[in-house]
Amino acid sequence: MENKKESSKATQKTNFIALIHWLDLHLEETFLVVMLVLIACVTMLQVIVRKIPGVASLTWAEELCRFLWIWSVFLSLPYTIRTDSMLRVGVLKDLLPESLRKILNLVVDAMTLGCMAVLGLFSWQVVGTIQESHEISPAMQWPIAFVYSFMLIGFVLAALRAVQQLWFHVQHLQEKELSTMEQTFQAAEAEAALARGGDD
Repeated sequence: MENKKESSKATQKTNFIALIHWLDLHLEETFLVVMLVLIACVTMLQVIVRKIPGVASLTWAEELCRFLWIWSVFLSLPYTIRTDSMLRVGVLKDLLPESLRKILNLVVDAMTLGCMAVLGLFSWQVVGTIQESHEISPAMQWPIAFVYSFMLIGFVLAALRAVQQLWFHVQHLQEKELSTMEQTFQAAEAEAALARGGDD
């Protein structure tokens, strides 16, 4: 009986770890995909309904799409930090010696963390102020504080992802860092291998 309980606990722990790992890899992109699909579907529905005589247009559709766009912007911020795909001039970094590039990575991660933390703090204050006003959106009658809360969520997640990137770069200080060109070639080779696998 005790063996079964231990086995059940081990299975639950494994499942929990697997869930955390999946969320680590796919949390933001899952929300981004869902929001993009919703924007496309609602916009298409609005276009179709406008062409049907005698049917009132969807007054809430444009506002919902606007909210979804805003939310996707703030949720894409932690995604770009996690995937290390924020806009940068990689050529200048590649001109530096490898040891300086690694130090630059840590400095950039620390600055990103600081910026996201400050923006998260200010967004907390903004959401609190809006919540006190009890303002609601005109079409959907949603609390505006709820709409703005995604700004706070985005900055908090971005700060957590910055910590994650900082820790990743500290852990890999001893490993060789690929240049932008080498990373590009490596990604192209991976894409080519994936395409060849799909053809088989």
